[in-house]
Amino acid sequence: MRLHVVSDVHGAAKELASAADGSDVFVCLGDLICFLDYHDPGRGIFADLFGEEHAQEYIELRTAGRYTEARELSSRAWSALGVDGQAGRWGVMEALVRDQYEQLFDAMPEPALLTYGNVDLPALWPDFVKDGHRVLDAEVIDVEGMRWGFVGGGLTSPMRTPFEISPEDYAQKVAALGPVDILFTHIPPAVPDLVYDVEARRFEVGSQALLDYVREHQPRLHLHGHIHQPLHGRRRIGRTECINVGHFAGRGVPFSMDVA
Repeated sequence: MRLHVVSDVHGAAKELASAADGSDVFVCLGDLICFLDYHDPGRGIFADLFGEEHAQEYIELRTAGRYTEARELSSRAWSALGVDGQAGRWGVMEALVRDQYEQLFDAMPEPALLTYGNVDLPALWPDFVKDGHRVLDAEVIDVEGMRWGFVGGGLTSPMRTPFEISPEDYAQKVAALGPVDILFTHIPPAVPDLVYDVEARRFEVGSQALLDYVREHQPRLHLHGHIHQPLHGRRRIGRTECINVGHFAGRGVPFSMDVA
């Protein structure tokens, strides 16, 4: 069985349309929306709203870990647009998010197995998923006699991305799976080599619950995304091969492997 997996799509609809070509099963591990592009500040919802110069300054503050200053910068930008309060901001953002989701789900191959990333908005997905899309979160399915487990979302972080979950709630989702042959998640386990982003120069948030799960149940594979430029893209934990499937928006090609 040829498996293709993508994660961190971040607006790459054109490339997504052909990502399943040649595969038997196609999996998307989330982060479809592009709010902010660290490689191209002129791209994404922040740039659409506030301009490239603002997006660049915002990126620089976040990269430096100056999150309070970044939020203050954003607040001033919203005020300059005459928009105040979270409800008002979301009213403006939702139309742009929906435009991206419409393009991305139109491009999403069918059939596809999907779970959410931390930069996704699960409440909107039912408006866009198609008949051939199966969304899975804290669920296990049988694929040719193998148990495949899926856990979506990210963990609470200073970034305050849309779909962040408390460690306790995330751990409950992981525990609900039971043993699986292949584990699919958006975020990695809490292993320093896997959570460190060499370009952002920081440790992102990985899951201790995932690390504990892998150590206990030893699935054959754990496939994840989230870290765009990881220090190491692979790490073995006991018998389990943990693999970062890559930053699809940057690579433009899916991770592929044969599974039997």
